[in-house]
Amino acid sequence: MLYHLHGLLVDWFSGFNVLRYITFRSAYAFVTALVISFLLGPWLIRRLRRLQLGEQIRAEGPAGHKQKAGTPTMGGLLILAGVIAPTLLWADLTNRYIQLVVAVTLGTGLLGFMDDYLKVVKKQSKGLVGRYKLVGQIALGLALGLVLYFFPLEAGHAGETMELPFFKGVLLNLGLFYIPLVVLVITGTSNAVNLTDGLDGLAIGVVSIVFVAFTGLTYVSGHRVFSDYLNIVYLPGAGELTVFCAAMVGASLGFLWFNAHPAELFMGDTGSLALGGALGTVAILIKKELLLVVLGGVLVLEALSVMLQVWSFKRRGRRVFRMAPLHHHFELGGWHESKVVVRFWILAVLLAMVGLSTLKLR
Repeated sequence: MLYHLHGLLVDWFSGFNVLRYITFRSAYAFVTALVISFLLGPWLIRRLRRLQLGEQIRAEGPAGHKQKAGTPTMGGLLILAGVIAPTLLWADLTNRYIQLVVAVTLGTGLLGFMDDYLKVVKKQSKGLVGRYKLVGQIALGLALGLVLYFFPLEAGHAGETMELPFFKGVLLNLGLFYIPLVVLVITGTSNAVNLTDGLDGLAIGVVSIVFVAFTGLTYVSGHRVFSDYLNIVYLPGAGELTVFCAAMVGASLGFLWFNAHPAELFMGDTGSLALGGALGTVAILIKKELLLVVLGGVLVLEALSVMLQVWSFKRRGRRVFRMAPLHHHFELGGWHESKVVVRFWILAVLLAMVGLSTLKLR
């Protein structure tokens, strides 16, 4: 909004010229997201407690988690408020990159909200039936894939292309197969974040680290000089996603303030599906789908641990891990919850650095 008032504000005071710069607006989107989280968080926690909208802890989980029963959930509403409001305030709202990432974030957030609503308000223990949730994720991914395929965001850049890490400016044209790839990224990433959300501060900390990396990637992807220097595809207009990513980092850290051990607030599916949807969409829009596998390596490991556990139990009748997702395996192995979380954060930082290093290993 402020970006669109730039012309009028500059006539009144020349200092408002800074609104032209993505770096300035990104920095203040981050600050705005933090402030919103700090101001809104305590009120939301009190409200959720008053409505008795608390988390239900599954009986087969680690025994130490039972004391978390009743902790307010649906905290993803705080994350959504923390990222959407600053984006609307500081970003160029005519930018198609912004329009698409906001739409998918809200869509996956709504899907998660429906699941949380059925669980904590309607007291349906399973929430939204798994196949319905999957249908919703596929529908959102399909819609995004069709838009990108038939209406490319930038002239000269086919919507069905994907950048290959370790190769200079190489784009792989997938044709119609690009659409199912988009569906896979959106559903896979949103579910991976959902599976990672099992310990205080774990998912939000990992996601914030990955979004820090994507804040830099979106900026250089939309900057002709930096993209040429790094030999990555230049996407005019993609730099505006930096504002969204910075707001997401601020919203994530703001939520972590209340979600750190012992958590006062859980994000629920409202937050985890929205975070995953946003992360997958950003990766798709800047053609870094394969790089997301490295940057979000912790999320990938968590999802793979569940798939491997299910496959092994069905085929061999044996479990590979003490419990899946992976963080519960280490927790049941004697690691304190906080140790698991911090070590997974460290691994996320390491993988983020490895992922970013591929920009020069070409």
